[in-house]
Order: sequence, then C-alpha cells, then structure tokens
Amino acid sequence: MHASFNAAPHAASTPKFGSRFPAAVTGFAKPQLVINFTADEEIYGPGDKAGTFYKVAYGAVRIYRLLTDGRRQIIAFHLAGETFGFEPGLTHGFFAESITESGLRAYSQHDSAETSHELLSLALNEMVRAQEHLLVVGRQTALERIISFLLDISSRQGDLEHTELPMSRIDIADYLGMTIETVSRAFAKLRQEGYINLPNARTVEIRRGHALRDLCE
Repeated sequence: MHASFNAAPHAASTPKFGSRFPAAVTGFAKPQLVINFTADEEIYGPGDKAGTFYKVAYGAVRIYRLLTDGRRQIIAFHLAGETFGFEPGLTHGFFAESITESGLRAYSQHDSAETSHELLSLALNEMVRAQEHLLVVGRQTALERIISFLLDISSRQGDLEHTELPMSRIDIADYLGMTIETVSRAFAKLRQEGYINLPNARTVEIRRGHALRDLCE
C-alpha cells in the first residue's frame, strides 16, 4: 500500500533552514559553503519563499507533495551534482527533503546576464526529466516502470556497474505510482531472471543492461 503522511498545514514563511544558508550567491563559478542536512530533514515546504535554487553536493533529495487523503506523491529525486528548487512563482509548491545525510549549496534565482543561460539550461533539463517521468508513469507497466527507473538512476550515476539507491522501496513506490509490494515483486522478478543482482537493499548490479532496455522499449 502507499505510505500515508500526516503533516500540519505549512504556513507561508522562509524555508525551514532559515539562516543556515548564507545569502545565496549568483553564478556557479563563485564558491559557496556546503550546508549539511540529516536524513529526512525538510529543506523547504509549500508556501515557503522561493527565489533560491540548490545544488546537491552530496547525498540525495526528494521532492513531493501530500495529497488530500494523506498519501505522498514524490515528484522527483535529485542526486549529487543536480539542481532543484526552480519555481515560476514567489513561493514553493512542493516539499523538498533530504533522503540521506546530504550537503547543499544555495544560489540566487535572480541571476545575472552572465549566468542566465546556465539557469535556462538547468530549468529545461528539469522540465524534460519531468515529462519523461509522466510518460513512464502513464504508459508503462509496473515492471517497465521499475526498469526505466533503474536505467535512469544508473545513467545519472555514470552507468556504473553498481547503482546505489539512496531512496527506499517506499520512496520508489510513491515516485512510480505503485505499491511497495508491487515494487518488491518487480525487483525479485528481475533478479530471478538474471537481469540484476541485489547485493543489499540499496545497491543494484545491472547485469544485462541492453536486455533491460529492450524490455521497456
């Protein structure tokens, strides 16, 4: 079953971390301190002031919203080297939360002309990834969703033989619109058929990458 999360209404405010971040800088070339977050720590929530975006120095972040019935819908995962926090309006519409111990750098969204092309490229990449996620959830079977997810995470980690999954099976279920039982069965099926190996709960060894891609095309 889907996880249910009960949270108090989130009043409009500055992000939870408050003064933990120094004033956000403009431009990626400028040095910026890494601010550390513990696992499952809120970075910002709906109604918090926008205007700053973040780059993951290490760790991983989940972006999600709570549905009216208390269920959680994860919109995106962001891994080391990736950015998040872009908003079209003045406030955030989603929760951002560290998955594991994570470090973030903050940058001003009110960019200068010299960095505007960088911001546009980052925002477009996020839009493309969101569109791809919608296609996966809307048109693929449960097994195909898991395969697409694993191949995506592997690609974002450099197509290494061993893919590290900072997120839990519950996270994956809430991201792909599945139940945790269905996620677990899909992992077990792929392992039994020799497509992957599971050294532990957070590591996946992709053994037949080309065959996996053929299964979801």
